Amino acid sequence: MGDIIVDGTVKVAYVPTIAALAAPTTTEINAGDDIDGFMTADGLVGFEPETAEVDTTALSSTFDTKRPGRASFSGTMLRIKKQTGTDTTYTTLVRGVEGYIVVRRYTAASAAWTAADKVAVYPIQCGERRDLAPEANTTARYEVPTMITSSPSLNAVVAA
Repeated sequence: MGDIIVDGTVKVAYVPTIAALAAPTTTEINAGDDIDGFMTADGLVGFEPETAEVDTTALSSTFDTKRPGRASFSGTMLRIKKQTGTDTTYTTLVRGVEGYIVVRRYTAASAAWTAADKVAVYPIQCGERRDLAPEANTTARYEVPTMITSSPSLNAVVAA
């Protein structure tokens, strides 16, 4: 067994409509916008779940016990490179826009979305876009806060 190198193996799309989170279709995903090519290398921010602990220790216990509680995400956002000319991502992902972020990992990002792809689907609503301060030796960038509005499907499988 070998290590998985993540370079070039993360594909991200903004999709306006998905009927079944656990089984988005290739048609639904292809109707969205692939945005990974415009994102910075560290541009998928906060899309890692955290699980709260629930203390289940009894008064008579001699050992502290815990169970998993609520899962949550915090600080989710997309960091994107500003494009010249028509920048569809910049004009689409604005405050209040709802949709889905679909993430496929560990398959070449250049590969098309296909049935049986394992993906994570996050229902989101965009916050206020934030143009980042200019810096030397970098591209113009902006961030789009993406609040997760309901429970995501972290183990979805793309349907035909």
